[in-house]
Amino acid sequence: MWNDHFDTPTNPYHYVLHCIGGKWKMTILHEIHTYGSIRFNQTLKALPISEKVFSQQLRELVEAGLIRRISYDTIPPKVEYVLTPSGEQIIPALDALYIWSIRQMDERGIPIDSDAFVVHTSSKYTEELGDIMQANDFEPGRTRHRRDRD
Repeated sequence: MWNDHFDTPTNPYHYVLHCIGGKWKMTILHEIHTYGSIRFNQTLKALPISEKVFSQQLRELVEAGLIRRISYDTIPPKVEYVLTPSGEQIIPALDALYIWSIRQMDERGIPIDSDAFVVHTSSKYTEELGDIMQANDFEPGRTRHRRDRD
């Protein structure tokens, strides 16, 4: 059970890392925020992630109360994931972390995956990161690359 992890006083930083820590959790939250909902197989094809890891990250986000799993009684079965109100509340913090991360990577000369810019084309990103996008030859409207899975 989720709350079993927190039966003693917990540092808020540890709590947030438990909620959104993990290689793919922030990306998954952003995907859901961008598209309104995601479906398992459709998103699995778009991200370079194994089915096992993707399933685990989704399960942990559901347990953290950041996303909700919606099952439809159809053939074939259909499952969607949407943000909860708590998940919506964390998006501005993730946006700030994303912008900070891109700036830090640029300043330190760390190569930036051009796919990182594909779904981040809204004005809040292009205004903040337009100079870096241009320096990395990002062209708005370009589609995401499909890479090998982990």
